[in-house]
Amino acid sequence: MKISQFAMMYLLVLFAAAPANAISDNDWDTISDFGAYGLIGTALLLPAVRDDKEGVYQAAYSIGSAVGISVVGKALVDEERPDNSDNDSFPSGHTANAFASATTLHRRYGWQVGFPAYAVATLTGVARERARKHHWYDVLAGAVIGTATGWFFTDAVNDQVELVPWVDSQGGGVTLSMRL
Repeated sequence: MKISQFAMMYLLVLFAAAPANAISDNDWDTISDFGAYGLIGTALLLPAVRDDKEGVYQAAYSIGSAVGISVVGKALVDEERPDNSDNDSFPSGHTANAFASATTLHRRYGWQVGFPAYAVATLTGVARERARKHHWYDVLAGAVIGTATGWFFTDAVNDQVELVPWVDSQGGGVTLSMRL
């Protein structure tokens, strides 16, 4: 088993069991912290372990951009959190970071790493809403920000097969391209 597969399986086991017993807002908040920070760490450490310097830079650019856009969004949009703790609800920074990390992992290393990473990112977004830190639209905006920065800054290590999502006024889908 490769190190990346082991790391992703470890994250899945760790996060799959946690929501079953999550009852309080604090438990959901903790789950979202572990999800976001775990994915950030994975997105930065996996390329380092693989001696993939370009992958480290691309992950840092993706995550850094998601952080920057989220901070600016919070400063510009005065949205109260559902728990009434402050007015920094929009967009969800945890979700933006989680999806930037997951998209970077997917783009760089393929669906085998990306699929579990997206599962953890989705759990992170759900946990932010359940913790009453964000509205559903804050989480959706964070997911869009993170996915966009991940796609913008990350190149595939193996560009032989590529899945590219698309959206237009008539609908959307995924295009599969293969280089022979």
